[in-house]
Amino acid sequence: MITHLISFELTLAILIGFSVLWVCWGWYLGRKAKSQDDFALAGRNVGFALATATAMATWVTSNTTLVAPQLTYQFGVWGMLGYSMAALGLLLFAPLAQRIKTILPHGVTSGDFIYMRFGRFAWSVFLIISLCYALGWLVSLGMAGGILLSTLSPISYHTGMTVIITVCVLYTLLGGLRAVIATDFVQTLIIICGVCYIAYSALGQISLEQVHANVEQQQPQLLNLLFPAALMFFFNNVIFGIGEIFHSNVWWSRALAFKKGVGKKSFILAAMLWFPIPIVTGFIALSSNSLGIFPASPDMIGPLVAGELLGGAGAVLIFIIIFSALASSMDSLLAATSDLLSNDIYKKLLMKNASTQQILTVNKLMIVLLGLFTWLMSLPQITTLGALLNFTGAFVASTIWPILYGLYGNKLSNKGAGLAMMLGTIVGLIFYFQVGFYTAALASCFVSFVICQYFIRLRAIHFQWLQLKE
Repeated sequence: MITHLISFELTLAILIGFSVLWVCWGWYLGRKAKSQDDFALAGRNVGFALATATAMATWVTSNTTLVAPQLTYQFGVWGMLGYSMAALGLLLFAPLAQRIKTILPHGVTSGDFIYMRFGRFAWSVFLIISLCYALGWLVSLGMAGGILLSTLSPISYHTGMTVIITVCVLYTLLGGLRAVIATDFVQTLIIICGVCYIAYSALGQISLEQVHANVEQQQPQLLNLLFPAALMFFFNNVIFGIGEIFHSNVWWSRALAFKKGVGKKSFILAAMLWFPIPIVTGFIALSSNSLGIFPASPDMIGPLVAGELLGGAGAVLIFIIIFSALASSMDSLLAATSDLLSNDIYKKLLMKNASTQQILTVNKLMIVLLGLFTWLMSLPQITTLGALLNFTGAFVASTIWPILYGLYGNKLSNKGAGLAMMLGTIVGLIFYFQVGFYTAALASCFVSFVICQYFIRLRAIHFQWLQLKE
């Protein structure tokens, strides 16, 4: 195995440099965030360029840069294409973002809509699902930081994980969503330029014909378009990606923060920019056999192959790209999840008459506690990134139909939406453990759809949209 492609001194210098940059910038931008609206939604005035950048950068996570190569290494062509199809989530959310901004102009979280449209039961189920997903994603990001550093440098898994979590907590705490979006813009430029350079360099050193010949000889199932598990993964990942975006407050908060008329165009462009990135990062995993690289853990395959192809300079570039991708996702998730905890749980359940200043204080406290939780849960490194990520698929896929029928229809009831999400999640988890992780989202989505159809056709209500405005 190839390790320590970057020296301890250089790794430390990069870590310190980027950490100081992001934290100082967060502090600078955070000076304007004096109210809860400014802190949580950047004043609801984000323009097209920043909107596109934050949508694209947030979706380029450790999952794209580390898990996409892992899944290509395990499932071959369908793993690569299946992951890239997660761009459909961004694309399909574009009209939803416009709808959300129109019907919920003063909303703060996705929970606000579920509460007002469906009521307390569905809202409670939705919050549990949202928090389980968010915490799972946060832990996967923390693990990815540790895996990245321990794979490329002498710095240990625990040190790398601790540094990345701490940095993201600090600049999110100081600047709120305004700092998150501004840093996402720079991180997007780094990610796009870096991935393009890696693709160009890789194709210059190892041809597609050579990769194809080696894979066909040593692992022909990876090129088999009828590989059953890979096919199942492809469709499962499409549903998973849609569920991740449709339900998550990460994306709802952006829809609410963007200027009117910006959301739809920004999400469409972000989807187009994001689509080729998993293909590029996945392709390098297929060349591992040609290079004689066989990692101890499949989620290390991306950095190892890129480091071998590009040498020490390539390892540095990979480190910077993935560090930027991690930060752009973790900061967004910290901000969005803390909004849910402070606005939906603290304000709605514990302190209904809380002032905006009190909510802002709780919001910042939640960011710190979420960072601490992520650090504690990332310490054991009990599973791979792909397995942890797909565990949450059973949760998020169950929310797709209730959200669609809630935003565009008036017949689905509180009980119908709540049961669809709850039973869909339960069945999805059963399939995850009994059949395979690549079936969880499919099963969850199907059950949720059937239940929604039952309540819409046989036990319909007639929700009055005027209630939402009130």
